[in-house]
Amino acid sequence: MNIITKHPVNSLGYNFIDPKYLPKGEDEYYLRFIQNKNGISYRKLAGEQKKILIQNGNSSDDWNKIFVAEAFDPALVKNCHFYGLVRIGKLEPYYLEFHNLRLPVGLYNSTIISSDLGNNVCIDNVSYLSHYIIGSEVMIANVNELSTTDYAKFGNGILKDGESETTRVWMELCNEMGGRKVIPFNRMLPGDAYLWSKYRDDEELMDKFIVLTEKEFDKRRGYYGVVGDRTVIKNCNIIKDVIIGTDAYLKGANKLKNLTINSDKERTSQIGEGCELVNGIIGFGCRIFYGVKAVRFVMASHSQLKYGARLINSYLGNNSTISCCEVLNTLIFPAHEQHHNNSFLCASLVMGQSNIAAGATIGSNHNSRSPDGELVAGRGFWPGLCVSLKHNSKFATFTILAKADYPSELNIPIPFSLVSNDTASNRIIIMPGYWFMYNMYALARNAQKYIDRDRRTEKIQTIEYDYLAPDTINEMFSAIGLLKKIQADKDGNYFVKGFENSKRNTQVIKVPESIELFKELIIFYGTCRLLEHARENKFSTFDDMKKSISTKIQRSEWINVGGQLMAKNDVEKLKQQVKNGKIQSWQQLHEMYKLIGAEYSKGSLEHAYTSLLEIENITTKQFTPNVFKAFLQKSIATREWMSKGIYSSRAKDYSNSFRKMVYDTTKEMNNVLGKLEDNSFIQQQLGILDVYKKQVKVIMKKWAL
Repeated sequence: MNIITKHPVNSLGYNFIDPKYLPKGEDEYYLRFIQNKNGISYRKLAGEQKKILIQNGNSSDDWNKIFVAEAFDPALVKNCHFYGLVRIGKLEPYYLEFHNLRLPVGLYNSTIISSDLGNNVCIDNVSYLSHYIIGSEVMIANVNELSTTDYAKFGNGILKDGESETTRVWMELCNEMGGRKVIPFNRMLPGDAYLWSKYRDDEELMDKFIVLTEKEFDKRRGYYGVVGDRTVIKNCNIIKDVIIGTDAYLKGANKLKNLTINSDKERTSQIGEGCELVNGIIGFGCRIFYGVKAVRFVMASHSQLKYGARLINSYLGNNSTISCCEVLNTLIFPAHEQHHNNSFLCASLVMGQSNIAAGATIGSNHNSRSPDGELVAGRGFWPGLCVSLKHNSKFATFTILAKADYPSELNIPIPFSLVSNDTASNRIIIMPGYWFMYNMYALARNAQKYIDRDRRTEKIQTIEYDYLAPDTINEMFSAIGLLKKIQADKDGNYFVKGFENSKRNTQVIKVPESIELFKELIIFYGTCRLLEHARENKFSTFDDMKKSISTKIQRSEWINVGGQLMAKNDVEKLKQQVKNGKIQSWQQLHEMYKLIGAEYSKGSLEHAYTSLLEIENITTKQFTPNVFKAFLQKSIATREWMSKGIYSSRAKDYSNSFRKMVYDTTKEMNNVLGKLEDNSFIQQQLGILDVYKKQVKVIMKKWAL
């Protein structure tokens, strides 16, 4: 039975906060008055203004509770019902226009309960507007409910006075059983979500993260919902317990409940038709359109959900897009693409720069009777069409999987590999270094694309997009050690165990070539970083450059923390500072991200230098001008074949007979695809090659190498 209680009509709009939760000496409006900082001076209605309001079909339970600004025009208020304390800014005879929506300034055909309204608002046909602070020049039309409860948390997983722990909203990342759950909060960064979900063996750290979150927010009841200046809301059904920033645009949403929607004039957020969003945080500059369903979620800035996407118990990193598919219990780092109708991603940690193809099913198969499996994918993860993976699985950086139903759990520790399931031979086949051998164009273009598409204005975390960086280089070192241990059989094939949870062998192809490729790439990485360092600092001699780099005993370990690469020692230091109280807020932790990011160039340089010495098995004393000269010359050769690979991998699209067969003429193909020689990215890369050669020539001449 529905329990419907009766109350005197003259109490409507009052007693927003239960008296037992009111501080001594305060009334139910005390937090509202603190929140509202619009600077408008309100006064009681004049007698003539009240008369005009009544003549225009308006009513109030108590006209003495209606306050207005000096330039309030009562003629612009018609057929409205007011309850409780309502304060209205100036209303002037204008109309506001936004995207062909034209509304006259004023209040029309609406029920307004205990709310503050800014200057020159347009509110028309809002059936129930309760306990909101509305900014200036806001347009709201055809909304069934826009209301706030006294216990509103606006998407943050906190508790209000009197609430039990059972009511707390958690976000269950990376594992369907909730073993890695975190508390969502406004301005949560990918690094925060990673640190909190990853280190479950450190109970003290977990407890401290809860404390940091609780300190971030006020437990007092009675905060009002907010609609920021110049926000436009039209044709929406239910908006409840939502804070909306300035300049947002909401149209046709079905249900928005318990949310923070961050938006400002430089980073506008938009929510469109048919969306149902509950218990979430929406970052600045986000786009959410066309039937999206999201529950218990965080969207970092400039991310998108579109075309019926489902996002549940998940964190979506910056500059990412998900559409037409379902994502559950997943932590996604920045620069993720998943935009096909039928892909499924569940119980995963996807470390960014990723692309999930159509039909990919990641998470439906588990290795036990309980849905407790997980998948961990390094950055650059690319499962192909209709890939089906079984949990638990783990993939090194820049792994691409060919179309297949992979029957067993996988552990692929070699980066830049193509993974195939050869059903005819009943084996998994691994091709290390595939991207460099056969798809250099996509590898290089994607790295540039991610930089170009990074729309963050607050770059708190320094995100690494280069495919040659400390994380990938370290994996190459490990891969070289692993590949060297593999012995060829009598037929010259290389087989390994431990890559697949099955009795069958895994074949690794192009083993000698891969070892040499990874060595060459490590030398190229180290040499490029040293050359960049020399140019930036304008060293006069080789020795000056060499002295400027602090030598490390061994190559440092690095961790991808929400897209930001950090030395393992820095991560351990961060954790310790949280536990010992030196970091006492999320803001302080974010400041540490900035400081670590500011030192990234130095740390990665030291890593590059150490890697260069290690791969050549030389000491710093043996690193002489002649050795560096050889490295520089070799790096030119490496960049030349990279540039050639970029061109040739794209040229295949113009020479392959099966690609050409849909065009009757070369002119038709060029008009559709664009001429190969006009490809701007290829031309850019050739230009980079020329510049690099000149830089090497200059430094060799300057240092007399």
